[in-house]
This record gives sequence, C-alpha cells and structure tokens, in this order.
Amino acid sequence: MSNNLFSKQMQDELKALKSQLGTSGRDANTQNADSKPTEPVSLPTKKQVKKTVKQFDSKHIDDDKVLFMQAMAGVKPLEDKNQISPTNKPKKDKPDATILSKRAAAQGSETDNNISGLSDMQALLNPVSGDAYLSYKSQTLQNKIFNQLKQGKLRWYDAVDIHGCTIEQAREAVIQLLTQAKQNGESVVKIVHGKGEDAVLKTCVNGWLRQIPEVLAFCSATPKDGGNGAVLVLLKRNKI
Repeated sequence: MSNNLFSKQMQDELKALKSQLGTSGRDANTQNADSKPTEPVSLPTKKQVKKTVKQFDSKHIDDDKVLFMQAMAGVKPLEDKNQISPTNKPKKDKPDATILSKRAAAQGSETDNNISGLSDMQALLNPVSGDAYLSYKSQTLQNKIFNQLKQGKLRWYDAVDIHGCTIEQAREAVIQLLTQAKQNGESVVKIVHGKGEDAVLKTCVNGWLRQIPEVLAFCSATPKDGGNGAVLVLLKRNKI
C-alpha cells in the first residue's frame, strides 16, 4: 500500500517507527558482534506496536514479524556445554607398571616369547643340503643333555610331518606344534621335513628354530626316527 493513502501525521509516525526498528536492529547486531553493548537497546513496547500496526492497517508492517523482532532483540546464543573444547579434554591417566605387565601377560597367551613371526628370509639366507646333519645348542644347555638328544635317548612326545607343504603351511605347522608342546608341558618334539632336491623346507626349519628363544637345542634324528629327514627339538620347560 502506498504512503499517499495515509495522512501526513500517520506517514510521519510510520517513518518514525521504521527508523526506530532499524536502529534497534543495528543495535542488536552491534551487541552480538561486540558482546558488550555500550547502550541499552530501546524498543517500543508490545502494546505500542500493536496500536501502531492496527492504526496503519498496512501489509507493509507485519504484526508477527515486529513482535518477533522485539522479543528476540539482544538475545545471545547459549553456549553448548555438551561439546568438549580441544583444550579442555580430560587427560587419560597413564597405566602404571602393574597394569602394563598384566596386559603383556594377557596378550602373550599363544605367541609367548616370539614363537610366531618367524623370518623366512633369515632362514633361506643359510641354505643346507638334503643330506646335511643339522645341529644347534644354546650356550646354557649342558653338553650331557645335548648328547642325549643326539643319541635319541630323550623321548619325543609329539611330531609333525611337513612333507609337500608350502613354506607358509610349513611355518604354521611348526608354530602350532611348538605352541601345543609348551601348553602341554612337553620338552621334546619331532619335525619331519624331508630332504628334497633343494631341501627348501629343511633349510627353513633349520633357520626358524634358531630364531625361537624356547628352543634349547635341535639336531637331525637318529636313523630309526627319520635320520637327516627329521629333527628332534628340545624345548625349555614351563616355569611352575
């Protein structure tokens, strides 16, 4: 509706109201930006707004919008206390030595003392022939016990035959045999690797066993137990 339908007095009051509302909006924006308004916001009362709108009866002045602007003037958004500031995140307590030792014991159930994680490369760098006699002894083992192992006087409890296996399959079979032996408290086991033209599995077994701390000694078996196509392995006894 154009302004020429109103009297001059109404037009002046309308301009004054619009000017007042514009000033209030600018004051509200300034207050939000600085967070510290220097002057109080002056707004018409709800009664005054209703009276003016009713008097003008104009679509250019919306009653609901004016009242909403009046009600929301100077309102600040509330701080969201449900979000944690990166600088105020709670610090996690570092586990002490007792907790760390318990975790290590729980995680080392089946792969204690590095039975798993054997290096094929380290084994294959030291190839052996199919007819070679394998022999290994740790420095802590008595020569008397090692000689008993070589003579076949120590009884072996369990064995695995890796003939025809791939290197991956053979490694898994050896790890499983040694793991079960430790769990069952067995001290001597036998691994049948065969000879073969290239003796790849024999080479791997020879290299793998040298990487395992639980292995005290191993040697090629006596003829009755497979000769140079098998090894007898002496393991550390479980601590009670």
